[in-house]
Amino acid sequence: MEIYKLNYTDKETAIADLLVKGVYVEVKDLNDEPQLTYGKGIQAVVEIGKIVLENGTYDADFNEVTAPIFDDGYKYDVMSNIEIVFESQIFPNNPRHNFAGCETIKEIDFEQGAI
Repeated sequence: MEIYKLNYTDKETAIADLLVKGVYVEVKDLNDEPQLTYGKGIQAVVEIGKIVLENGTYDADFNEVTAPIFDDGYKYDVMSNIEIVFESQIFPNNPRHNFAGCETIKEIDFEQGAI
């Protein structure tokens, strides 16, 4: 099982790349409207979107006082049975999302006394 954490400039760029890579395929629904479904070997796709680094602040009437600060890019996670080469793959130290049972195993530095 392969887990990919991806970062794109925006949602449109992400969808276009995921279609090219076969992660998504476009099919027609009963009304002949296009919709996306998983490609062969794809187990899950999670649209993370923009990640908030610092929350905005708001007054009592919910008017924005300070804008939130977002991480660069638009994030997706993909779980696949097949290997895919992504130019947009990232390796975050503190991921905001994990697939259950597929969490990253943390390395332990025994010389520093960590348990």
